[in-house]
Amino acid sequence: MILAAGRGERMRPLTDATPKPLLQAGGKALLVWHIEALARAGFAELVINHAHLGRQIEAALGDGSGFGVRIRYSPEGEALETAGGITKALPLLGGAPFLVVNGDIFCDYDFSRLLPRMAAMAEDRDAPLAHLILVDNPAHHAAGDFALEGDRVRAAGEPMLTFSGIGVYRPELFASVAPGAKAKLGPLLHRAVAAGRVSGEHYRGRWVDVGTPERLRQLDQSLRP
Repeated sequence: MILAAGRGERMRPLTDATPKPLLQAGGKALLVWHIEALARAGFAELVINHAHLGRQIEAALGDGSGFGVRIRYSPEGEALETAGGITKALPLLGGAPFLVVNGDIFCDYDFSRLLPRMAAMAEDRDAPLAHLILVDNPAHHAAGDFALEGDRVRAAGEPMLTFSGIGVYRPELFASVAPGAKAKLGPLLHRAVAAGRVSGEHYRGRWVDVGTPERLRQLDQSLRP
């Protein structure tokens, strides 16, 4: 699943007429970079949620056949936050662990690395409820979100790292969220972390939170020949 329902307030005025995940860097929409990377990694079934200007996203991507994937959409009307959006899309995602990627990041993470993890989480009912990709803290988020102890995510420790917006989740993580309700992902993750049921890894490759026009401009310049 690619999350594409955010309003992109910090990106205004760029997002007044264009949904944030369709903003371009290096000649491609941010969503297209993700779709191509997921297709290369072997993910053929994608779900994309949307709210703000969502019809533009469907018009731009279609059914995904042009990228060698099948895309289904989960329209929200009014954005439901991350956990709310994922919960609404669960009927499209099925009963097995699934990968979720924020639509407003850029990274060179090889998503195929997560396929064995997803298989292991599906086979073992006692496996973690979530597996998070953590990255070094960017300047605009210096405090970080979580720490790692081996492959276990902890609420505190040294060093603190930033959640990248890439994670594998079991549907059970969202059992407390009513379909159609607004809900943030953070509280669900923190409860699961406190219960010792979240694993993670530290990714040291390229990752950008494309949250402002200036970061988008810098990314665009770096991706052009």
